[in-house]
Amino acid sequence: MAKYRIAWLPGDGVGIEVCEAAKIVLNKVQLDAEYIHGDIGWEFWCKKGDALPQSTIDLMKNVDASLFGAITSKPIKAAEEELIPELKGKGLVYRSPIVRMRQLFDLYVCLRPCKAYPGNPLNFKEGIDLVVFRENTEDLYVGVEFAPVPQELVDVLTKLSKPFANFKDTPNDQYAISCKINTVKGSERIIREAFEFAKKYGRKKVTIVHKANVVRATDGLFLEIGKAVAKDYPGIQWDDANIDAMTMWLLKNPFNYDVLVAPNLYGDVISDLCAQMVGGLGFGCSGNIGEKLAVFEPTHGSAPKYAGQYKVNPIATILAAKMMLDWLGEKEKAVKIENAVAEVIKEGKVRTYDMGGNSKTLEMAHVIAEKL
Repeated sequence: MAKYRIAWLPGDGVGIEVCEAAKIVLNKVQLDAEYIHGDIGWEFWCKKGDALPQSTIDLMKNVDASLFGAITSKPIKAAEEELIPELKGKGLVYRSPIVRMRQLFDLYVCLRPCKAYPGNPLNFKEGIDLVVFRENTEDLYVGVEFAPVPQELVDVLTKLSKPFANFKDTPNDQYAISCKINTVKGSERIIREAFEFAKKYGRKKVTIVHKANVVRATDGLFLEIGKAVAKDYPGIQWDDANIDAMTMWLLKNPFNYDVLVAPNLYGDVISDLCAQMVGGLGFGCSGNIGEKLAVFEPTHGSAPKYAGQYKVNPIATILAAKMMLDWLGEKEKAVKIENAVAEVIKEGKVRTYDMGGNSKTLEMAHVIAEKL
């Protein structure tokens, strides 16, 4: 019996290919694991009307960790057009399964390391080593949205909010509302995770990212909780920055930052920016982490135009697998994988198209595996 049970969730498009590449590396490092396939994503929704079926949910309840590839997402009308005829007209709405998964399993930490490996021709600057902590279950991604806006909501907002008076006479089908929800619990635990990480790994600084000068209620709460948490870590320097200024300062002075922590949307924005600074989404890996389960993934999408060509960079997924090994406590194997990736990047003999080469997805995986 294998030591670990891993939910294997390749998803759509190139997600299948990069997961295949990660499996080559995991097999070479001899992880004692059983990989169990789970259906997820756009293609499955088109066929069955459910992007995250109960069978996959049940599987994830009974594994040690999950590795996820990529999914395709489309607007509602486009999604409805691609349903099989038997499912059309049944009111099915496509919703991102990864967002649903994060909320269902309370995977409140989105951990995104962004490291510039020496020799990567795509590095913005050598030596960048940033870690983003993104709150993963609240904020604008919570999914409380209205279009058209119900009259009951219009009546309530008209009574409670003076600024809303500017919209009360607008026809209900002429605007939409998305609710931004941040809680004390959600803010406190993600900020504390960032400080604990800094403490554990000798990081010197934590930056709290927000827009509290304008979004005063929700972002103001996040910032105030951050200030309170920071008092528990007197040995760690901290500061805060508005999200718009943060994007500017990261590009100007990336070495002034270390660990960044942000609400869901801002964390999504800055983690992609940081990923581009260390080579792009082909190097961006992510962990969705809760108390009992963690799901690891590359941060890129399914790239339908490249599906079946085996040309995309698998390093993000291989580094996601490395993160999974860290989560499982397989530190030695995790270090071996990262060292192998770093060596291949530095040598520069094998490069996928994004790095200026013509190597294929599985070729890159095999070369990394040979270094183990």
